[in-house]
Amino acid sequence: MVAVRRATAPLLLAGALLLTGCSGDVPAAPAPVTTRTTSSPPPSSPPPLSPSVTPSPPVTPTPTPTAGKVVVLDPGHNGGNGAHPAEINRQVPAGRGQTKPCNTTGTATNAGYPEHAFTFDVAQRVGKALADKGIRVVYTRENDTGVGPCVDRRAAIGNEANADAVVSIHADGSEAAGANGFHVAYSSPALNAAQGAPSTRLAQTLRDTMRANGFSTANYIGTNGLSARADLAGLNLSTRPAALVECGNMRNATEAARMTSADGRRQFAAAIAAAIEAYLAS
Repeated sequence: MVAVRRATAPLLLAGALLLTGCSGDVPAAPAPVTTRTTSSPPPSSPPPLSPSVTPSPPVTPTPTPTAGKVVVLDPGHNGGNGAHPAEINRQVPAGRGQTKPCNTTGTATNAGYPEHAFTFDVAQRVGKALADKGIRVVYTRENDTGVGPCVDRRAAIGNEANADAVVSIHADGSEAAGANGFHVAYSSPALNAAQGAPSTRLAQTLRDTMRANGFSTANYIGTNGLSARADLAGLNLSTRPAALVECGNMRNATEAARMTSADGRRQFAAAIAAAIEAYLAS
């Protein structure tokens, strides 16, 4: 802060101006003073000092391109399916005039680690990563102990949520010798606009991002990591961009070890989440 000094007015005493000199000087005789009746205005206050720094206006955060988007995650199968065969074997619509069983038990590693547990764990990890970016996440099932839902209902959940992307998470169980690697399925031929370019682009983005994160494309199914399918109910019945990721072959010892470990599931989830974010931002 800068101090401001004001001039001190001369001191009037008994109508005479008192003068002081240096030490040893002889005071001069006082001169006559003429008294005026007009009064002087009080000294005006100095103008306020301007601050040296002008405060910056508040900064409004720029929303990310993915904030507010909706993603439906569909962890394949369910932990209670095996104990309810009548319920999961009943036929439901599967699109293209077909019917299929409501759901299945899924596969497992040779050591018995089930696909339904793997897909649920990975989906939860993917969902958390997306939610942390402001993306609204909807799951087709909320636990790993229930039954279903049926494949037609899973597709309906994505449609009802008006999802920007629907991603089903699975693992394969091929017994073919040496079968390994992931692949991404999409509906073909497309039955609506969402199953056309948007779903194809979602599938390609999943394939490219997983490959960039060190996962190898399947050597036993599909072409270059992509698989056009006309028999998957969840894809046939979707009116939103949708794709299904088969993360790898659970019957392959190397891939089974990766799927069984928590760190391996973290790697799968990180790649899938990054792919979904890239798709939503594009």
